[in-house]
Amino acid sequence: MKKIITLSLLLASIAFTATFASAQTYYPQQDRSDQNRRDDRRDDQRRERRDNWRGERTVTQTRIVRKGNKVFRETIQIKYKRNGRTETKVINRTRIR
Repeated sequence: MKKIITLSLLLASIAFTATFASAQTYYPQQDRSDQNRRDDRRDDQRRERRDNWRGERTVTQTRIVRKGNKVFRETIQIKYKRNGRTETKVINRTRIR
């Protein structure tokens, strides 16, 4: 009688343990996508910092320009490069006289 009870308890415990051993709480696909998002965000932050390290800056100015008999007010955007060069782009030009 003791052998039957011991055997049945042993089989029940093995079956009980086997059900928990097969349960899976790790979802690799979801965890990888979260990791990729974190890496992308980190890369964007590094890229922004790197762009700031380059020493480039952009300034918007207004100036009066005379071409022949005509006078214009120009709004320009000046980009100062790290190597000492400048890029000038006219944003708006309005005739004054």
